[in-house]
Amino acid sequence: MSGFGKSLIIVGLIIAGIGVLFTLAGKLPWVGRLPGDIYIKRENFTFYFPLATSILLSVLVSLLLWLFKK
Repeated sequence: MSGFGKSLIIVGLIIAGIGVLFTLAGKLPWVGRLPGDIYIKRENFTFYFPLATSILLSVLVSLLLWLFKK
């Protein structure tokens, strides 16, 4: 049962970290404005897909999970 408890703690820390990122995202100008992010603006239509930001966050979360697993 201790393995389940550790998993819950790690998931909680990850969720808290994501919450901190969302809180600080407005203060970090590069979040959501990386060169690989897709931004299309027309007269009546705006499309934004943060591709590079998503890849960067995925790599960071994967690295953190790999470090916690060891």
